[in-house]
Amino acid sequence: MSGSGTIVSTGSGAFGDLGVTWKARTEDSGGLTSPEELLAAAEASCFSMALSHGLAQGGHAPERLETSAVCSFEHVEGGFAVTKIELSVRGRVPGLDENGFREAAEGAKDGCPVSKAFAENVAVSVSATLLEG
Repeated sequence: MSGSGTIVSTGSGAFGDLGVTWKARTEDSGGLTSPEELLAAAEASCFSMALSHGLAQGGHAPERLETSAVCSFEHVEGGFAVTKIELSVRGRVPGLDENGFREAAEGAKDGCPVSKAFAENVAVSVSATLLEG
């Protein structure tokens, strides 16, 4: 409960030397990361790629997508668990209306590989807002 660790590297070498502690995970991050933050980043990036691909395949390549994700880590019966991930995406997509954007976002949420990995274990939701102009 009071220990600490460091993520030294990843296979790609894209990042490393990320400090992790229980306090950063459950109280105040203090500039450190957590497994849940890394899960949120993985979900947001995978979802964004799936959404961009799906929109382009449908003839509506996006000009811009901004995605954020919040991963909930909660005390549940039997210990702690990741219980949900909430995605929020804002996008500028020429020729697409709000309903089309929401439908595309739902499809991307259900179809991205990271969401599939969470299936039946973690609730994933998405809110989608189409930007003007």
